[in-house]
Amino acid sequence: MPIALLDRCPRLLVPLLLGLLLNGCASLDYYTQLGRGQLALLAAREPVDKLLADPARDPELRRRLALAQQARDFASRALHLPDNRSYRLYADLGRPYVVWNVFATPELSLAPLTHCFPIAGCVAYRGFYQQGRARGAAALLQGEGLDTYVAGIEAYSTLGWFDDPILNTMLHWGDERLAALIFHELAHQQLYVADDTVFNESFASFVEHEGARQWRAARGLAPLDAGAERQRRQFTELILASRARLQALYESPASDAEKRQGKAAEFARLRLDYAALRDSQWQGDRRYDAWIAAPLNNARLLPFGLYDQWLDAFAALFAQVEGDWPAFYRRAADLGALPAAERERALRALAGQG
Repeated sequence: MPIALLDRCPRLLVPLLLGLLLNGCASLDYYTQLGRGQLALLAAREPVDKLLADPARDPELRRRLALAQQARDFASRALHLPDNRSYRLYADLGRPYVVWNVFATPELSLAPLTHCFPIAGCVAYRGFYQQGRARGAAALLQGEGLDTYVAGIEAYSTLGWFDDPILNTMLHWGDERLAALIFHELAHQQLYVADDTVFNESFASFVEHEGARQWRAARGLAPLDAGAERQRRQFTELILASRARLQALYESPASDAEKRQGKAAEFARLRLDYAALRDSQWQGDRRYDAWIAAPLNNARLLPFGLYDQWLDAFAALFAQVEGDWPAFYRRAADLGALPAAERERALRALAGQG
């Protein structure tokens, strides 16, 4: 997964009100670690204002958090995102990721192993607050013959159930990306549709991108170079094309042995196609080399496309309301309230896909 996606992918939800969310399909041990992890995160929070007023704290941390508070104010004032205590607190968890998400698919299928929760709905991963637990869960699934992928996640939204803090894990990004991440996570608080991850992430990604553009303009800064975003999209399109070929292979009447052989050939082709794209169009930029060099399987392909599929649809909707954020949120909520099939038809129409 490209760097820009790896740290975003999917950071939606650790199930909330943990003591009430137990269901017959999940173990008590799993929910216990979720509860302990969330409680530890909440206990680590401290007000950013207090931290900024303390001259003994790290000057660079104070600088970054001060800028983050400016972005947080802008989010509510200019982007009309929720005005609450989220991202006005800070928590240092002492680790590089807040959770590790485990993705899994059958060996010869791209269908994700899903997990359903009362508030979050169904998602294509399970989150763990400890890397060792995530790796252990992945190993058990591998023992059942599944493809697995463990991804470290910098942030997630609790949809306003708690006051989400800025995390030390979010500070790995630069200043502009940190601001955009705050816009993205607050957008999940603004609107969330159960069981439709693509809708939710596309909506939040549009708010993130447009919000970041307006944030830079308000500070008198030039637009960001579009080159990195173009590369990210091209890389995503490369992965999606590979995924489409694999889907056709898995749905074909070929034998399992032939499908395994074709799967290996497809991943070899993906690496060659990436090298050609990098060397011919990116002047040798190697930002995605580590991802492409790692072992490839079906599960590693799952997150791609989640953040891009309906970006054009939401951009068209934003243009229709002439950039009026409250009106945009109302229209987006109307889309979210539609039955799934009708919602997809409406989004396709907005995106000019028929």
